Formats: sequence, structure tokens, C-alpha cells
Amino acid sequence: MTFVNRERELSFLNQRCDSGQAELVVLYGRRRVGKTELLRQFCAGKKHLFFVADLGTEESQLADFTRQIGEFLADEPDLLAPFASWEAAFNFLVTQVNERLMVVFDEFTYLIEVNAAFPSTLQKIWDTRLKNTAIMLVLCGSYVGMMEQEVLAYRSPLYGRRTGQWRLQPFSFWDAQKLLVGIDPDTLVYVYAILGGVPAYLRQYDTHLSLAENIEQRILTVGTYLYDEPRFLLLQELREPSRYFAILEAIAEGRTRSNEIAQASGVAATSLSFYLKTLQELGLIERSVPATERHPEKSKLGIYQMADPYFRFWFRFVYPNRSLLERGETHSVLQKIMAQLDQFTGLAFEGICREYVWRIHAADHLGFTPQAVGRWWNRHEEIDVLAVGQSDSLLGECKWTSKMVGENVMDDLVRKANALASEQEEPRQTHYILFARTGFTSALHTRSQRDDVRLISLSDLLGNL
Repeated sequence: MTFVNRERELSFLNQRCDSGQAELVVLYGRRRVGKTELLRQFCAGKKHLFFVADLGTEESQLADFTRQIGEFLADEPDLLAPFASWEAAFNFLVTQVNERLMVVFDEFTYLIEVNAAFPSTLQKIWDTRLKNTAIMLVLCGSYVGMMEQEVLAYRSPLYGRRTGQWRLQPFSFWDAQKLLVGIDPDTLVYVYAILGGVPAYLRQYDTHLSLAENIEQRILTVGTYLYDEPRFLLLQELREPSRYFAILEAIAEGRTRSNEIAQASGVAATSLSFYLKTLQELGLIERSVPATERHPEKSKLGIYQMADPYFRFWFRFVYPNRSLLERGETHSVLQKIMAQLDQFTGLAFEGICREYVWRIHAADHLGFTPQAVGRWWNRHEEIDVLAVGQSDSLLGECKWTSKMVGENVMDDLVRKANALASEQEEPRQTHYILFARTGFTSALHTRSQRDDVRLISLSDLLGNL
């Protein structure tokens, strides 16, 4: 299986490895994002213990860890009798190792669920035995909220011990392409809109089949990996899953404000914020505010959207049609999807375009440093792309349509720019950028040269900067 990208993450881990000091590194991120694969790639060629926790008893976990130590030291997993405590296990390990050793605790949150005092135990072990050794301890977990609260937060016993942390994110659109070799640009955008950047989901796409065949055979067919993946993940991670299901379905259908979500889901408005926060911690939804907001956390204009593209697709098309799909009526559901797919993909295309703005800034082609890149809206207008700098702003529109984009779109963007300017306290120099799936009219090309408007086609998005 091809290992794609993650150069920054591997560089970070290798820097910690090369420090020559004891290291306690925290790696976390949502399930299926590739944490275990990254750590196995990092550990390859290095002396390491790779322990994967589960929800077994603490005694069984210690027995498994003991076997790992026995296998590492003598290639005989049954050489040692199970240690009576984690302290005893690490005390023994320290006496046997005098060189760099990676010790990975994967699914670390399971150890906390089995024993809530485990972070305190590990803090004692670190302070008394590990901090002066050549061991690099990596704690890896998928439940983002628990990792942040029980490992990284100020009140955690491990606070102040970590020497580095990294929250692993799904692939960008450009990295996802590397797993989808040989498909045309339009299909790349469709696939990313459906599956997002989660490596485990992208690997399910069969490049020998058409897009429609992939949707029908790999997503809509009962028994396939992707058919029940969101349900399995939510049942594993959450209590009261029915309320979360209702909230996610409401957001996937386009309810973005708290009152709309509460009404559509049947969850009381007074308790909704708890569920929304949990879904944000899992990386499944996000709260967005206009890019011009100086204090996003206090903004009353915040809206909620699906952050995970596949969950958005699943709750939009699969979950509401499960009764049909369970009877094998995949083709009728596929027809509904294909009829709405361009509209569905448009939102994802906007996200790709906003990410492109960050990319041209990183390549030093933007001309100013953006303090924020996002959307902008008020009660009457909406701008797809807005990059806000100290004295400059870049405004953009994104068109996922089969028609050529013409001057009318540019005229509309200028009108919106005037509406934005009327609400800003300080004037900024305005720049424009237009994104189009199909391309631009000759008249707009001529105008873009005169008015210094950037025109970005789909091939430009896919090409090198």
C-alpha cells in the first residue's frame, strides 16, 4: 500500500527522535485519518515497541505489553511473566535499554477508559523513570476531545511533560490526488467532494470503475466498507447516538443555524450546544463565521457545517435512503444522487478554492499576508472566497458549472465587494479572483488583463503553482 505525503509530520517525528533526549510526543486525530500508518512508517528501521491498546482489562493490557517487551528483547514473547503494574513494566524496560527506543501507545484513550487514573500513573513513571532515558514515548489517540482534555489540557496530570504534539488532519485535495492516479480532473473533484481526505476512504475508490459505478458498488451496496462506516464510527464513539444522527442529518440537509438544527433534529435548543461541541471535537462538523469577524468565538453570525465530506454525503444520501438500499434498490438511489451531485459538489469546490488561496500565499504569489481566508456573508449577500490582510483583501467567486464564466459573474462580485466595503471599518485595497470548472469567456479574459483579475481554471488548480 502506497504511503502518501505526510512529509511535515514525519519530519516533526524525526526531529524529536534525533534530539537525543527523552521525548513524550502526543499524536492525535479523528479515526481513519492515518495515524497508525504514519507511526509505522516512522518506526520502520528504528528500534521500537508498538503497543495497540484495546478495551480489555488492565491485567490483559499489561500481559500484552509484557509480551511485546519479551519479543523485543529476546524475540520470545512468552519469556517474561506478566508485570503486576505499568511501573514495574517500565522499570524493567529502562534497565534493559541504553539506546534510542520508540515506545508507541496506539489507541491511548482506551487505556484511559479502562483506568481513568492511567494519566496519573504515566505521569509518575515519566517523572521518576523515563525523563532521563533515551526513550521516545508516543501517545496516539483517536478521540480528539479526550486526548485534549486528559493529555494536553492544563488540568491533566501529563500537562507540562509533553515535548511535542501534532493533530493529524485529513489529506488536502492536492495530496488526495496522489491516491487517485489516472482519473480526470472533474472526477477528482467529485471524488474529493464525496470521500474527502481520509486515506481509508480514498483507498476504497476503484479507478477502473466509473464514478457512478463506484458510488453504487462501493457506497450504496449493503455490506461494503463505506456503506455503514459513519454509523459504526458514531456508535463506537458516542453515547445517545440517535440525537447525534438527527443533528448530523439536519446539518447535511442544509440547516446551519442553531435554531434550525434544533427544530429539524428534535433536540432541545438548551442542550444542543453540548452535542454540537462533541461533534466538533470529533472533527465531523465545524462552526464558520465571516472571515472579517475579529472575535470568531463571540460572533453571532456563526453557522454549522459538515467538516467531513463523507459524513456529509452519507447523511445526505445514504442514511435517509437506507430502507431502499437494504432492499437492494441501489440504482434508484444512485439516480437521485447523480441528479444532485453537481449542486452537492459546489460547496466542496468552494473549499478547494479557499485552500488554493493559502497555497498561493505559501508560494509567495498572493502579494499580501492573509490574516484569515474564508467566506463572507450578511443578511443579503455572500462571497465564496475572502482573504483578509492588513490593508488588502482578495474576493473570489467559485463556479462549479458546465457553462463558461462571463463578465456577469465579475460584475456581481464587484457589487458584493461594495457591500462588503460599506461594512468594514478600515478601507482595504481590493483584488479579485474567479474560479471556474469549465473556463472563462474571451470577454472576461480581456477584462481580467485590464482590471488585474485572476482567472483560475480547474487545470490551474491541479497544476504546479
